[in-house]
Amino acid sequence: MPGDAPPLPVDVARAFESFPAPVRRRLLEIRRLIFVTAATAPEVGELTETLKWGEPAYLTEASGSGSTIRLGRLKSSERECAVMFNCRTTLIETFRARFADAFAYEGSRALLLSASAPLPRAELSACIETALTYHRRRR
Repeated sequence: MPGDAPPLPVDVARAFESFPAPVRRRLLEIRRLIFVTAATAPEVGELTETLKWGEPAYLTEASGSGSTIRLGRLKSSERECAVMFNCRTTLIETFRARFADAFAYEGSRALLLSASAPLPRAELSACIETALTYHRRRR
């Protein structure tokens, strides 16, 4: 199916396996949404899936269009997922202004999501697209 997520690289699969099961399931769902969202934005191009600080990370190396997105969890919670962005960008500030009530936030670096509550898919997809095209908009 077009826009589906590619197979997991071995090292990234190991990183996902290290998460508690509920967090892993939710983060894999978010991973798929990252790839589906990227496929709908032609300027993004192919994503690079790798590890940054031991966590799954998604980069726009081929096009240079966006800022890295990293997936993880709060160490203090087995049920809280984090979608992290470069804290030197204005991304979280933009997301807070646009989606104040859709997410919990951690400082200037992360959206926090429950592993079990319904995923705010449309809002999260908009945030993902904004991150994946961040550099294009700033030029």
